[in-house]
Amino acid sequence: MMRYMITDKRALALIALLSIATHWFMFGAPNETVFDEVHFGKFISGYATGEYYFDIHPPLGKLLIAGFGKLAGFKPEFGFANIGDAYPDDSYKALRFLPTLAGTLIPLALFWLARLLGIRTPYAALVGVAAAVESALVVQSRFILLDAFLLLFGILTLCMYLRFRQTTQWRFIVGMSIFGALAASIKWTGGAFLLLALLADCVRRSQLWRAKAEGVLVASKERALSFRDLSFFTVVPVALYAAIFWVHLSLLPNTGPGDAFMSREFQARLQGNAASEDPTLTPKGMLASIVELNIEMYRANARLTATHPYGSPWYSWPLMTRSIFYWNSDQQTSDRPGEQHKIYLVGNPIVWWGSSTAILFLFFTLRDPQQRTFPALFIVAGYGISLLPFVGISRVMFLYHYFPALLFALLAMGYVCDKANISRRTLVALGVLACIVFVYFAPITYGLPLSEQTFSARMWLSTWR
Repeated sequence: MMRYMITDKRALALIALLSIATHWFMFGAPNETVFDEVHFGKFISGYATGEYYFDIHPPLGKLLIAGFGKLAGFKPEFGFANIGDAYPDDSYKALRFLPTLAGTLIPLALFWLARLLGIRTPYAALVGVAAAVESALVVQSRFILLDAFLLLFGILTLCMYLRFRQTTQWRFIVGMSIFGALAASIKWTGGAFLLLALLADCVRRSQLWRAKAEGVLVASKERALSFRDLSFFTVVPVALYAAIFWVHLSLLPNTGPGDAFMSREFQARLQGNAASEDPTLTPKGMLASIVELNIEMYRANARLTATHPYGSPWYSWPLMTRSIFYWNSDQQTSDRPGEQHKIYLVGNPIVWWGSSTAILFLFFTLRDPQQRTFPALFIVAGYGISLLPFVGISRVMFLYHYFPALLFALLAMGYVCDKANISRRTLVALGVLACIVFVYFAPITYGLPLSEQTFSARMWLSTWR
């Protein structure tokens, strides 16, 4: 067996350096609104003015960005009207800071998750390196967007659960519940991470019961979640989720652009709204308002029928057949006519397609009962739970909806390489190749100048344009 001279500390140092380099290079560029910053920027500004807004996603991500922005002195004097509008000063960087930080931490957290699944250090390092140079993940975490929070909290939810399985210490159940609630409070799809932990524990419980029934001696440290744990597993996430909405509504006491989505009784609680002057209306209390808001969020999601030229169906995501055009600058100089600056949400093909191949291979290996190890089942189940909910959704969807499933595909890549016991030379070659391809696609990751010819060379698929 090939001996690897890499320790967890060295692997973490390598991943950290690489992740810092890819995420913080040209931090703040471009100094113009990019893609959905036009929406989230308005929402975040609402907390400063107190004007009620409506969004189809829970508020935690916006609250975190707005809170840090307030500490950094951000003032809502910019309209976030159109993609490509120039920011008047550098204060917008405060709003991009936390997403970028969360994105930087994702590869490190994913390495930890890989190690907790029993993937050996060199192969877990490959997972972390791949995540650090995954171009789409880098793009999504550099702007005023929410997915980096969702992924980081989701990974930490699973890390807490796996630590509980190892130690049975109650504090990890607390951590799992908190991070799971935080993930679901970014986007509802974050609840899939808690669901995976619960399903894994149900399987564990059935195995322990079966072993006990058959008279098999079970290690005293080995147990599943107790009923006390399960109650905590339920109560804490719900309470924390509700508390986040309480903060959200408390910071938006004034009438605003989101009023029309809500009932007259809800509007009656908003200062300056005509409904608040109606003596026949009883303003809704906080708990009733939280319930109504969540119902309206669900209805608004269900009502979405608009199409988008860069939308893509769920079954196309593993193949990455459609990108998303995030930003474009038409500014040209006389000495560089025809120069282009564009940002696309396109994954690193080596990482993306390599991980898709790995998860597919791992899925088919499960036909062999001897290959049905806990890590393999956990990874495949996580991939399925992350992807299958989108199968029945009719509204327009985008490539970034695949990100939670991509995490498990990356874990599959590390797991398959570990089981295949690939050589150190091959492992290093894969990591270096992924880095080289990341650099090649860097111009459309960071908006660096390109000629039409060099831009076209990076559009490997015609459907990416």
